[in-house]
Amino acid sequence: MFPSVLFNGSFLRRKSRAPIALTALLCLSAAPYASYAATPSPKATPAAETPKEAQPVFQGTAALLPDDAVTHHTDTFAGRKISYTAKAGTLILRDDAGKPTARMFYVAYTQDGADPARRPVSFFFNGGPGAATAYLHLGAAGPTMLSFPSGNPTDGANAHLAPNPDSWLPETDMVFLDAPGTGWSIPTDAKTADKTFYGVKQDARAFAKTIQLWASTNKRLASPRYLVGESYGGIRSIEVAEALAQQQNLLVNGIVMISPALDMQLLATGDNILASALILPSYEASRLAMQHKLSPDTVGHQLDEAYHYALGPYLSTLANTPPTGDAAHDFYDDVATHSGLPLDVITKERGIPAPSAHDVRSRDGRLYSLYDGTLSVADPFPEGVDNSDSPDPVLSGFGRAYGTAFEQYAATTLNFHTDLSYELLSMKVNGAWDYRGDGELIARQIPVLRRLLALNPTLRVFIANGYYDLACPFASSRWVAEHIPVGRNRIGLHLYPGGHMLYTRPESKAALARDVKAFLSP
Repeated sequence: MFPSVLFNGSFLRRKSRAPIALTALLCLSAAPYASYAATPSPKATPAAETPKEAQPVFQGTAALLPDDAVTHHTDTFAGRKISYTAKAGTLILRDDAGKPTARMFYVAYTQDGADPARRPVSFFFNGGPGAATAYLHLGAAGPTMLSFPSGNPTDGANAHLAPNPDSWLPETDMVFLDAPGTGWSIPTDAKTADKTFYGVKQDARAFAKTIQLWASTNKRLASPRYLVGESYGGIRSIEVAEALAQQQNLLVNGIVMISPALDMQLLATGDNILASALILPSYEASRLAMQHKLSPDTVGHQLDEAYHYALGPYLSTLANTPPTGDAAHDFYDDVATHSGLPLDVITKERGIPAPSAHDVRSRDGRLYSLYDGTLSVADPFPEGVDNSDSPDPVLSGFGRAYGTAFEQYAATTLNFHTDLSYELLSMKVNGAWDYRGDGELIARQIPVLRRLLALNPTLRVFIANGYYDLACPFASSRWVAEHIPVGRNRIGLHLYPGGHMLYTRPESKAALARDVKAFLSP
């Protein structure tokens, strides 16, 4: 079993071109920003007992969502019996005129009898940006998990729900939130949803208001507050923390990021040689793992060497005049050796392999995942195919099982019954996304994170990455942390065996839970 590898502040002071399939399209259309006011959705009481005028009148799909459902549970986690209440329902966002703009779906787990002033509450969201929160909910932190067959992690057809021994519930209350247009969070007007919600700043404002509303409604404004985001949820968590502070007057105690995208420019391997260098250590870690050369005793040193090769000889060669002749051959051979990719592919790509390209992912009849460089399925197109037709084993394969599993879980355990399909991955949301910031062509979150750490001197950041993640590589997280001038000692980088969804590996999920426990109880 591999331990997690921690790069804390003191250590850091030592020396797809579109890598995320759901964030491949940068939509630069104009998108005005909206402000939000909100009220809770109607409680699950008989209609005759609730004045008709007190309930908003919804049209279309938003009208099909059921009333909130409350259930009570007692489960044992790591030998500790916990009684808790689960509430699945919606919160209503409104515009400045008081008109409902969205019903935001959430599931909240709160420990019975706990002191709300001392009990932390963590707000979860996924990435995409068009991904619902079922991944973190059933994959990492919720009381129930989706378990895949032992020895066959790509078999989503035979995955089943089971108790999660590594739930975060012993340490924190949890509120899982689906972004507008994902899961069961439904904008009231589909025609204006893109302008109202589908953008970096609009999205952050909606989440910040939803969090403030839940905390206020449930009398949790005094509780320690944490944000938890995965993938694009890294960008989302930074933006939401900023929006909470500036728009809702709520400061967060900490941010947990799992396999985060921290800045889109650091993932643009087709346009940014630094991004190309930062992905190389994940290739090398994948190669070492498949060659059984990655050992628990040496993994920290091995990843450190891979990091310094990528940002040293490799990056300097890319930044200089392109080599020719024997120098080019030697360089390509060196890159092939480090990455484990075929020399002819490296040569054709001139030393900068495109991580999502079919010829980069297809080897010996197997198609490897962008989200886990060690995971593969039989290549459906071994003769070669256009990249857009080359499916990813995680995103298009077993990962889809989380959608139906959550529908089943909601109906049978949470008593939330609806005929609406759970929108696990929305390409509509992704395609409409506005990545611009305030006057910026593409919003940059690193300056926002720097401000957050400076203005909130007790804010702590926990970053978890998988060794083999080629979508959001661990080296990009390390590079960002190393270049934060204020609060660097409050950023911890934790590395685990696994890919983008590192929690699908039981040992890594358990290690992540242990490390998060320590983070939430400093």
